[in-house]
Amino acid sequence: MCLRSIEGGSSRPETVETWVLDNASTDGSAEMVAREFSSVHLIRSETNRGFSGGNNPLLENLGADYALLLNSDAVCHPGAFDTLLSWADANPKAGIIGPKVLNTDGSLQFSCRRFPTFAAGLFRNVYLGRLFPNNKPAADYLMQDFDHAAAREVDWVSGCVLLIRRACLDAIGPLDAETFFMYCEDMDWCLRAHNADWSVVYAPDAVFTHAIGRSSDHAAERMIVEHHRSMWRFYKKHQAFFDPQIPLLLRPLVPVGIVSRVAVRIARRRYINPLLNLLRGGKQPSPSTPSTPPTTSESNVHQASSSTG
Repeated sequence: MCLRSIEGGSSRPETVETWVLDNASTDGSAEMVAREFSSVHLIRSETNRGFSGGNNPLLENLGADYALLLNSDAVCHPGAFDTLLSWADANPKAGIIGPKVLNTDGSLQFSCRRFPTFAAGLFRNVYLGRLFPNNKPAADYLMQDFDHAAAREVDWVSGCVLLIRRACLDAIGPLDAETFFMYCEDMDWCLRAHNADWSVVYAPDAVFTHAIGRSSDHAAERMIVEHHRSMWRFYKKHQAFFDPQIPLLLRPLVPVGIVSRVAVRIARRRYINPLLNLLRGGKQPSPSTPSTPPTTSESNVHQASSSTG
């Protein structure tokens, strides 16, 4: 679906070049791409390089004005490429641009966000957030005070669909594969863009759909650990940025909080949710705890020339 949707994304397909890195998949994805998409440049990796490591080799081949990172579980709506490029051409200070992203049921996916705060970490994706579903820290983090109907500058946009300008890429460098295997690399990229005086912008006129988690949900517990490891690494890398926002006495609690979140989320998945399901009369699923990271079938980068030629 991802590659097929690209054909309708631009009215000038000759200006779009598609590269796919197969991240050591074992489900026949690479063979399918080679067989059904002869115009796509395919790179096969013998190991799973993760998100950053999977996209960086593709960015090295960038010879156009822009690159669009597109997850294998995301699809492009008709004309979305053209819309993103037109917006980028009209806003030369925008280094990174994120479109509107929808869930598969058509609801809004919160793909543009503020940088995380200590308070947001206390409420986001933990039971405290369920007890207080309208809490302000998590709502602020997800930018729920914004209707997502108009373009605006934001802190960061999701890497599931992300357009980066070649000049911005040259200024800030590639994704940080040394620090992030998966998760938080998009936040890091956007923070680095801000630090280099580029704008990060949400442009909702371009629309994509993202089946969030589909490429990693078969290794959910491993990804919970990987996500929080990346959160800790992101905090350590940018500690000078975040520490002034955290009271001095609370700073030692940051690693404790991250480890606690991992424990709570895994316990919820392994024990609490199955117990609640049994109490409601449902069947208890067998827990699955893969010891290796999931294989992401594809990392896609689409090179696009400026729509103004």
